[in-house]
Amino acid sequence: MKHAVPTRLRPALVLTAVVAIVELAGGLRAHSLALLSDAAHVAMDVVALGIAVAAEVQSGRPADERQTYGFARMEVLAALANGGLLFAVTGFIVVEAFRRFAAPVLPVGGLMFGVAAFGAAVNIGVGAMLAKRAHDNLNVKAALFHVIGDALGAVAVMVGGIVILIWGVAWIDPALSLFVAAIIVVGIARIVKEAAHVLLESAPDHAPIAEVRAAIRTVDGVVGVHDLHVWTIGGGAHVLSTHVLLNDARISEATAILRAIEAAMLERFDIAHVTVQFECESCAVDARIVCTQAPSALA
Repeated sequence: MKHAVPTRLRPALVLTAVVAIVELAGGLRAHSLALLSDAAHVAMDVVALGIAVAAEVQSGRPADERQTYGFARMEVLAALANGGLLFAVTGFIVVEAFRRFAAPVLPVGGLMFGVAAFGAAVNIGVGAMLAKRAHDNLNVKAALFHVIGDALGAVAVMVGGIVILIWGVAWIDPALSLFVAAIIVVGIARIVKEAAHVLLESAPDHAPIAEVRAAIRTVDGVVGVHDLHVWTIGGGAHVLSTHVLLNDARISEATAILRAIEAAMLERFDIAHVTVQFECESCAVDARIVCTQAPSALA
């Protein structure tokens, strides 16, 4: 299965790196933990996007004699690595926030606001680029959550800058740092959960087994369905294998039923890779008709 060249991930990687550098410099100059925390968050997203680009290149490699499904699952492994990185960043932010509560430092509100506004603008643009591909690619979806978190964190820091300028409240800075940490946890938890479902070969949410079985049973000529399995390889590629019981039928009739099953699975559940073993329920065991469909590598 060939993946598109990651033309959106690469500019997203460059732009995110620029934001991380600007926020780091601004946070140091403004003495703002919230801005430094967001810079750390963005810096980890630079690493995450770098992994995403490398994983997407790897997942585009064709299937071979050993990796018969190709390398699409590389993006799932990368998404789990991204989750680990972000949870580590969260721990750092929480520890530093409580240190600031104990020893308050008043940041430079104006600089804090300006740098955060720059970061928010860039992140919104990057998010718009990634959103176009996030629906069918787990790793791009993970990158999009990173960017959304960055944008929300930057907006929160902007608000903090305004509060500091008007009221001179020092505690708002570590409080906003904890807000950024919460954004990280909520966003990445969803990605880790989805990646775990893929690795466990769970049935996709949009293709419940009961509904898939019922759809196959509605095809003319099908008597029964058993040993039904549906799972996700990666990159939006869903796979199905099952045994289907028929009455005594010619190979040509079984082939027509197979085509109808394939069309129904693709239209209703976006399952393009379908493997069906036909069994003749009414035939003697030694005269059973078996027809196996084994499509070529994912296209």
